[in-house]
Amino acid sequence: MSDSIGPSPFVVSDRNLALELVRVTEAAALASARWTGRGRKNDADGAAVEAMRIAFDTVAIDGTVVIGEGEMDEAPMLYIGEKVGSGGPAMDIAVDPLEGTNLCAKDMPNAITVVALAERGNFLHAPDVYMDKIVVGPNLPEGVVDLENTIETNLKNLAKAKGKSVQDLLLCTLDRERHEEMITRARAAGARVRLLSDGDVAGGIAACLESSQVDIYVGSGGAPEGVLTAAAVRCVEGQMQGRLLFEDDTQRARAQKMNPGKNPDRKLDLHDMAAGSVLFSATGVTTGALLRGVRQYPHQAVTHSLVMRSKSGTSRFIEGHHNFKTKTWTPQ
Repeated sequence: MSDSIGPSPFVVSDRNLALELVRVTEAAALASARWTGRGRKNDADGAAVEAMRIAFDTVAIDGTVVIGEGEMDEAPMLYIGEKVGSGGPAMDIAVDPLEGTNLCAKDMPNAITVVALAERGNFLHAPDVYMDKIVVGPNLPEGVVDLENTIETNLKNLAKAKGKSVQDLLLCTLDRERHEEMITRARAAGARVRLLSDGDVAGGIAACLESSQVDIYVGSGGAPEGVLTAAAVRCVEGQMQGRLLFEDDTQRARAQKMNPGKNPDRKLDLHDMAAGSVLFSATGVTTGALLRGVRQYPHQAVTHSLVMRSKSGTSRFIEGHHNFKTKTWTPQ
């Protein structure tokens, strides 16, 4: 009989880190929200990056950014390879300090701040290229959709698995010229289509949440955003596949260098992109289908966040009330 009492230190640390992550995404959301609707996306992004970096200084991890704001010579903060945290377990960090910079600048829906954590070596090191993606939610037969299938086949199989008709399905994708044929075919098959101007992390997560009404997310978007989406999908036991898309051999060679011994053109499953124990946090900047945006008042603000752990499968929506008279950090 074991004489240990209570949960293991790892479990306690895991739980604590999940809540610490919320503080990081809240800080970035509060800072970028000051720029909402001002038409200055770079200033909004810069404010989110600076706030997130400061907030990370209080998190008890030995973190390395593997998905971030570019390489060290391209971005002053939260670049790929940067070390963050105050010391602790070795973790890989994926960040998008402001996903939907245009959305924030134009005060449009679905701008969010995002962070994901995994134990060292468990995130795909994704270069800044496009990724073809397909996402569906939990409680479905394994392989119900596949990147190799036509959109008509995927919709038919998904509808059957959900006990619906194709006409009942809602497909979500980015409103891009490259998706026009797929959108036309999906509509011809009977599905409804929700188009996003930006923000495919929120779109991918929406496919896993019943409250969003989205049944499937399909299309190409940024590969770093694909890894962040995969982290969230892992936490809710959804399904996702991806494939990196290269414009030339230089991009392909860079992807090969970042993931030695792996075929850069292979189809990626969920665990190729985000393996092991994963933590995920997102905070709304502008109100969308996933999260409410920051509500600002003279001396306080209210944030709405989603935090998830793959270990427990728990998702929490957290409303934070921030008093700027007493808060040790406030947006400038």
